[in-house]
Amino acid sequence: MIDKLRALQAKLQKEKLAEFKRRVSLGDLVTDRWQNAREYGFGEGTSCYDNVLIMGDVRVGKNTWIGPNCILDGSGGTLTIGDYCSISAGVQIYTHNTVAWSTSLGQAQHAKAPTTIGNGAYIGPNSVIAKGVTIGDRAVIGAMSFVNTDIPAGKKAWGTPAKVVGDSV
Repeated sequence: MIDKLRALQAKLQKEKLAEFKRRVSLGDLVTDRWQNAREYGFGEGTSCYDNVLIMGDVRVGKNTWIGPNCILDGSGGTLTIGDYCSISAGVQIYTHNTVAWSTSLGQAQHAKAPTTIGNGAYIGPNSVIAKGVTIGDRAVIGAMSFVNTDIPAGKKAWGTPAKVVGDSV
């Protein structure tokens, strides 16, 4: 059985490479990104790679791209992502953290707050969005940023922690 599975994977990888010049995980070879999004109840035209970790209450609008290896954590409150967003590879978006719980040796509760990504936002690769943050419509977050404060609509921000550096549009 394993040999048949490996042969099938090799065949599918060869076809994917020939058609799209890319190599993806086994899950992404045998699933459809748009079907994955539909199964989660995400908006029409949204795509979501099979290897995205989705937890809790996550709501995504239409025509949004969720790249590979992302974490969408709605376990601490609603995580809302708008329409026409790009959530790049490796992005992590949280609605909770366990800092106080850990440092209190389990005496404190997990910190929880909803997180919102507005319409038309671009979140650069490997960025981390902390719990309770709101990123406004058409905002741009640069690659590898840590966003722990709200970013207004139409602004671009990057860094660790992310700072607004200008207008996005």
